[in-house]
Amino acid sequence: MSVKIIGSYLSPYVRKILVLLHLKGIAYEIDPIVPFFGDERFAAVSPLRRIPVFIDDRVTLADSSVIAQYLEERYPQPALYPADIGERARARWLEEYADTRMGEVFIWQLFNQVAINPFVWGRKADEAALKRTLTEEMPQVLDYLEAQLPHAGFIFGALSIADISIAAFFRNASFARYRADAVRWPRTAAFVERVLALDAFAQLKPFEDKLLRTPIPQHRAALAELGAPLTAETYATAKPRPGIMRI
Repeated sequence: MSVKIIGSYLSPYVRKILVLLHLKGIAYEIDPIVPFFGDERFAAVSPLRRIPVFIDDRVTLADSSVIAQYLEERYPQPALYPADIGERARARWLEEYADTRMGEVFIWQLFNQVAINPFVWGRKADEAALKRTLTEEMPQVLDYLEAQLPHAGFIFGALSIADISIAAFFRNASFARYRADAVRWPRTAAFVERVLALDAFAQLKPFEDKLLRTPIPQHRAALAELGAPLTAETYATAKPRPGIMRI
């Protein structure tokens, strides 16, 4: 069986799925495109023009939560959703909170201002909007997480989709030089450090760090130099176009 992932290593949604593949021991090839640069073939497999796209011998899927549940059902070991029905529901809620609320704040309000706007669209950051994100929106998210996360270990004892989904967004926050204040949010700061230190996250770090220092048109070549498991062909185009959805 061959698994193909379409989407950049810098995306928290792609990162979530790559971590799951690593934990479940599933090899993959990746077409590491930034979604704004996807061609019409990309639009055909991802009609919302979102990443990741997951393709295997049975399905083509273009939503990270749907992909995660498919992987759990097809490859149930190690289990990454809690066995208890209540805990499983809560894990799915925390994944949803990460994908939506954290996606809006961490990606479209923070990462968009410091990375996507200047490097994709050539626009300057909106300093007023960025200040509002850092002083109002981010603290609201972190206050909620502080009440949900454990003093030690993982949320449900064993590592789960909830831990992975939340931590994936903090990696993007670090790209924007933002970290949770360990004095104000001690549980959150310690939790993020624990989860991102896992090998499943750490093995992605060289690829991510390289891309942060590389112009988008050179991403594929830079990853090839590092030995990333690239697909034979790419759906990338030379010019970007806006997506049709924010989150």
